[in-house]
Order: sequence, then structure tokens, then C-alpha cells
Amino acid sequence: MTATAETATVEARVGHYYQMDGTYLVGREKVREYARAVQDYHPAHWDVDAAAELGYSDVIAPVTFTSTPGMACNRRMFEQIVVGYDTYLQTEEVFEQHRPIVAGDELLVDVELASVRRTGGRDFITVTNTFTDTAGERVHTLHTTVVGLTSEDIDEGVKVAVQKAMMHDVNILDVGQSAYEKALRPEGEVRIAEGGMTRTPGTPSFDDVNVGDQLPVHHTRLSRGDLVNYAGVAGDANPIHWDETLAKLAGLPDVIAHGMLTMGLGAGFHSEWSGDPGAVTRYTVRLSAPAIVSVAEGADIEFSGRIKSLDPQTRSGVVIVAAKSGGQKIFGMATMNVRFR
Repeated sequence: MTATAETATVEARVGHYYQMDGTYLVGREKVREYARAVQDYHPAHWDVDAAAELGYSDVIAPVTFTSTPGMACNRRMFEQIVVGYDTYLQTEEVFEQHRPIVAGDELLVDVELASVRRTGGRDFITVTNTFTDTAGERVHTLHTTVVGLTSEDIDEGVKVAVQKAMMHDVNILDVGQSAYEKALRPEGEVRIAEGGMTRTPGTPSFDDVNVGDQLPVHHTRLSRGDLVNYAGVAGDANPIHWDETLAKLAGLPDVIAHGMLTMGLGAGFHSEWSGDPGAVTRYTVRLSAPAIVSVAEGADIEFSGRIKSLDPQTRSGVVIVAAKSGGQKIFGMATMNVRFR
């Protein structure tokens, strides 16, 4: 199948929708497990009393937490619906936090093929996950954009080696095609949770922040052990994140950190400064380069940030988050929309 034919096939499937089987129950220990994996030690993720002081009913999930159930639910999309590619490269993620997810939430997860666009000879595919609570309110929306890679981009030796290294029930290459029938999202009212906009946030006062204010620079260390732990917690079994031989066979200089892991680190950097991770309403990250994690030295990631803009009507602002590792920018552009007191 040619690249043009692949694009046309997937474009015809835009709008395809399904819902995960059953519900996803957010456990307190799952929240803590994820927070540990992304080195986010804000008390609201760990301690019930600390979360209560900020107005939450239980510990709250980091804003990037939804990537974990999202990845599990998206497997069907990339194995059966989005066809014609051998594997995918993550490029951008958008987290919309309508209200913070808390331990005890029981969530329905929807999956929808939102768009396909061809740019510079590459297909950019966006899949949207929506998370709805038992009250019927959408609490979170997650948009994942990947680049579809074909056999022209991947050496046959890599494909063979990867399959031998993968976990027993995971296949990220050469997924077989099955009979296809398009399914669309049922019509009906979409109710967006407003809890994230009505609660008084535990952030600095709007009157005390200014455009151009700099966030304190923070350095985070990553080791191979951190990558292996994150792979298990998040369910990302791609061996380029833990096997040096396979990473180099794939054309990388060494093992690389998961893009989603670096996003989680960035969210924790921001919440340490702001004081309230639940005050983030939107987090957008476009990746530009991976963080290289050597077995001997690990990796150092430097996070910095500044207030880009402020809106007095909503007492909110946009914060730019920058991340560098090994002298390279790993975030092409990352922004946090945050509510201030």
C-alpha cells in the first residue's frame, strides 16, 4: 500500500469511535504509584489530608495520569482501526483537565479517531480519549498525536529483534488487519464537569504574578531504573526505552526516556511552583527531541518556565514550560493554562 493510499484509508475512518469495556476505577495506590513514576511528590497526590486542605475529596491524580488508561484503551485503535503503518512515533499531547481526577472516581473511557493530516510526507494521526464519571460529566479530555511509520522507515532487522524482546501480549509492529466496519459516537448531550473552574485554587494570587515572571529552574535525574519502572506503571512496553542494543538498532544513540514520562516530570515541576496541580486546565506538549539515558550517567533534565500571558477576567494565565537534556530542547513547545487565586 502506498503512502497516499494509506492516508486515504485512514482518513475515511476519521470519526471512528468505541468505548472501553467496563469502567476504570481510580485507586489511591495507583495514583501514588504513577506520581512516584513521574517523580511528582506534591502532597495532594500522596496524602488525603493535604488534598483535603486544597478542597479535594481524596488524593488527586497528576494531570498526565490519564495517559495510562488512555494507552491501554488505544491499543485497539492502533491495532485494528488505524492501519497501513508498522509503528508510531509520539509527537504531541494535549491534556484538558475539566476537573481533577481523584481516587475513587469510576470512569468511562471513550476512544475516537479525531483527525489525520499529511504534512511533509508524514501522516499525523490524532486520537482523542474522553473520561466521563458516573454522574455523566466529562472530567478529562486527552488528545494524542502520533506520526505513522511504514516499512520504509523501519529496518527489517529492527522489526525482528523488537518482536523477540516484547512482552508476551504486546505487538507494536506488523499488526494484522481485520474486517472493518465504521462506528460513530452516539449522539447525545456532552456535559463538561465544572469543578475545575469553581473551586478556589491553592495557587498564588493573580495580583501577585506578572507576565514574564520566571519559575525557579529545577533539575531532574533519570536512570535506566526509572525508565523500567515507568514502562511497567504506564504500560509502555517499547524496548527502545530500556534495551540499548535495540535502541541503537533503531537508529537512536542510546536508550531514550518515554516522551510521556518527560511530560509528567514537567507537570510536577509546574505544580511544585504553583502549589496546586488541580489548578491546571490545559497542558500541551509538543516533543522535539528525546532525552538520552545512558547506563553509566543516566540523564539530567533541566526544567524552567515563565508566565507568558495573564487574563484578569478569568484570573488565569499561560505558563511556558521548557525542558532541556544533554544540551538539546526536548520540548518543542509546552504550555500550562493555570488558574490563580
